[in-house]
Amino acid sequence: AALVLFPLVEFLQPQLLVEILVAVRAADGTQYEWDRDKKAWFPKVTEDFLATYHANYGFPTEDSDTSASIAKTGSKAAADSKAAKTQPGVEAKPSQLLPTDPKQKGEKRKADAGWFHVEEQKNTNVYVTGLPPDITKDEFVEVMSKCGIVMRDLQTEEPKIKLYKDKEGNLKGDGLCCYLKRESVELALKLLDEKEIRGYKLHVEVAQFQLKGEYDASKKKKKCKDYKKKLSQQQKLLDWRPEKKEGSVRLRHERVIIIRNMFHPKDFEEDPLVLNEIREDLRTECEKFGQVKKVIIFDRHPDGVASVSFKESEESDVCKQALNGRWFGGRQLSVETWDGVTDYQVEETSREREERLKGWQEFLGDPDQERPKKPPDNDSSESG
Repeated sequence: AALVLFPLVEFLQPQLLVEILVAVRAADGTQYEWDRDKKAWFPKVTEDFLATYHANYGFPTEDSDTSASIAKTGSKAAADSKAAKTQPGVEAKPSQLLPTDPKQKGEKRKADAGWFHVEEQKNTNVYVTGLPPDITKDEFVEVMSKCGIVMRDLQTEEPKIKLYKDKEGNLKGDGLCCYLKRESVELALKLLDEKEIRGYKLHVEVAQFQLKGEYDASKKKKKCKDYKKKLSQQQKLLDWRPEKKEGSVRLRHERVIIIRNMFHPKDFEEDPLVLNEIREDLRTECEKFGQVKKVIIFDRHPDGVASVSFKESEESDVCKQALNGRWFGGRQLSVETWDGVTDYQVEETSREREERLKGWQEFLGDPDQERPKKPPDNDSSESG
């Protein structure tokens, strides 16, 4: 089931076989490619495959016993390969990949040290030479930070830089710096290359990495548990907005101001329309200082209280300074920021309600007062 495509190769035209060295991924993750000469599928030799193979079968040594075992294994591999010729589609075992040439035994099995291929747009590392021999990490970070943000290690929170030393522990004058963004690499190549620091001329280039020694999967650095969270925190350093200082966060209730001594509750008993006039006058005056969202008149409060809500706290601050102490309708205003707790709404008592209804009835029953005219009767209007 792992090798699904190989029967199709037999029916393809010869000119198409040139480009069809098909690699099929099996269920275990191994890649296979078709051998036209042997007419069989063989595992594709990659760096990952060699690393897995060495981890399972070990590395070649110079002992005679080991050489003998390799020779034995090699002969077995040749036999398996010969059997594979007569059986197209048979899965090849790792032992079939061992070289049969005695000169290559124990030599080609060892992966040659080479350069890692890192995509250009993802490589944010620069290699710097010509550094002063007494340069410190802080000084190196300060120099490299002129071209961008230096990435921090997600586990140690330290800047991802390295100053190379010799066997005796002395600085060699070269170092490595990892930036947060690729654009910083381009800036470093333009601005820092050939720049002098304390009489030493720097040379900056894009870093390349080479495998030192043998691949050991156990030495692979584990990912930080909070990898995404900490990486997101580093990305926030690119935000153009300034950081908010301590104490600069304003609460919602600070957008509301309380104005006292604007009126007296009895003013509305004589003429209820005065309430609307005061509300409109107050809104018009406050809109000079910002966007007003709401104006409330607490008509029953004995202190003549009104509240004005602004969109921003800074707008309410300006309005408070401007209106505090001013005169309105012969009354001196007192303005303060709402504490977010006090409720200025005054409920009507039963006695006040009785007095209000009594006054309304007297108004309706007074023959001298103008009464609303009754609408004409339908019968009379039709008859007319």
